Amino acid sequence: MMAASGKKVWMDGRLVDFADAKVHVLTHTLHYGVGVFEGIRAYPTRGGPAIFRLKEHVERLITSARLYHMPLPWDAEAIGRAILETQAANGVLPSYIRPLVYRGEPALGVKNSTGKVSLAIAAIPAKKYLGEGSEAGVRAKISPLRKPRSDALPSFAKACGNYTNSYLAGLDAQHDGYDEAILLDAAGNLAEGTGENIFLVRGEKLYTPGLESDILLGITRDTVMRLAGDLGFEVVEKALSPNELLTADEAFFSGTYAELAPIREVGGYRVGSETPGPVTRQIMAAFEKAVRGEDARYASWLSKVPTLAVPSPRAARR
Repeated sequence: MMAASGKKVWMDGRLVDFADAKVHVLTHTLHYGVGVFEGIRAYPTRGGPAIFRLKEHVERLITSARLYHMPLPWDAEAIGRAILETQAANGVLPSYIRPLVYRGEPALGVKNSTGKVSLAIAAIPAKKYLGEGSEAGVRAKISPLRKPRSDALPSFAKACGNYTNSYLAGLDAQHDGYDEAILLDAAGNLAEGTGENIFLVRGEKLYTPGLESDILLGITRDTVMRLAGDLGFEVVEKALSPNELLTADEAFFSGTYAELAPIREVGGYRVGSETPGPVTRQIMAAFEKAVRGEDARYASWLSKVPTLAVPSPRAARR
């Protein structure tokens, strides 16, 4: 569970105190789940605080909003500046940044497409999302709940309502003593975790479910594919059966909040002979260097957080 604490929240163009970041109880998004969001990370680097792959996160947020018919009054550049401003105002590192697009005015009725579209951005302390399993290895189970098909709910959109499926699958796994759930798609192939994509390692190849499995196209997933390719590993996107997971040499989750988390057990079956496996370790090390600004090849993935200007006492009285 993430700590919900901070100093400031950006709401529709201005920073407000954390305790004052509120919406009405009859807000449309609260009742119907029609909202979209992102999860973004900021890290300490040699060049100062930086946000990892900000551009790609903003682009996906805008695409998700478009798919849910939520026209944004801000363009990508303005949203990026607001995210940087929010991170600077909170000053916590490493941080987890949550932009949320929602309809915040009091309004009921499912087909509400005219209410005001709002944007809120928070930055909170980042901790290990999967606890000790993030390093020692995650114990997971195959969920009895299936991932909805994209012709029911668009999987490419990172939408609030989509995560009721993840919530139920995650609680089921937790109640059975596991760290995480793995959802199958409608055809019975691997889809993803409750908030992560999944990779298998067999020999010198990585395998990950593709779009046919109704996955969210994770930005950390893309990062892993790029890093693995640069390390000389082939990455294959294909439909994967649960048996391919159980017989893999290695397996791991990838996600913005989870980062890279090795999977050591699935439903009582050991995955591989060691956790993390040798390929997973190489990719984890490359990922850590990339997010910390220690590999110049990935410098373009980092957006430096500016120092927040503090008005002088005289300016504040004007």
